[in-house]
Amino acid sequence: MGLSLVGSVAWQITDRVANDVFRPTEYLAYFSIVSAILVGLMFVVSGVLRLRDVPESTTMAIIRLTGAASMIVVGVVYHALISGTAPDPRDLGYEWPVIPNLVIHTWAPIAIALDYLLSTRGRALRLRQAFWVAVFPLTWLAFSVVRGLIDGWWPYWFIDPNGEGGVGSMLAYVFAIAAFFVILGFVLIALNLGVRRLLRRPGSEPQVQA
Repeated sequence: MGLSLVGSVAWQITDRVANDVFRPTEYLAYFSIVSAILVGLMFVVSGVLRLRDVPESTTMAIIRLTGAASMIVVGVVYHALISGTAPDPRDLGYEWPVIPNLVIHTWAPIAIALDYLLSTRGRALRLRQAFWVAVFPLTWLAFSVVRGLIDGWWPYWFIDPNGEGGVGSMLAYVFAIAAFFVILGFVLIALNLGVRRLLRRPGSEPQVQA
């Protein structure tokens, strides 16, 4: 899954370069692309550590949780708000490659969510550690807003303070996104702990640090 995510991003970049529509400062600023790259690399590192039988650290467990939450949000937001919207006028006539788009926005969110929920050999997390998942999206939001105020370009319409709803609408979306991430973190941790208790496999008991 890690290689498929990184490979999908590489595929899209290659295709856009070939069609002379690649704008790196914009493409690499989308949350879905940033998430795909970081989560893809995280999966590769996590897989290598697992093959070497290296115990999972609390930091890696939090990163995996953040990755799962991020990709779930990518899938939900894409299918609820982005899919079907009008393309950038500069991209008229250009069609995104179908497979990498499906990997990033549909298959990966499902697979990564299942991977986290059913993983019983990694380190278990406390529910309060769910708040850590908000760090990544809030950092991205802060960067995107500052950048947008400087150059007037916004990766998504719902964080543009110049839109129909103004600053109030933007702040409402920012709050909703942060809250959704934290709630999702709580749900993922709770479900994972439930799976661990249900399976009762050797090594599946929570390894909670004090």
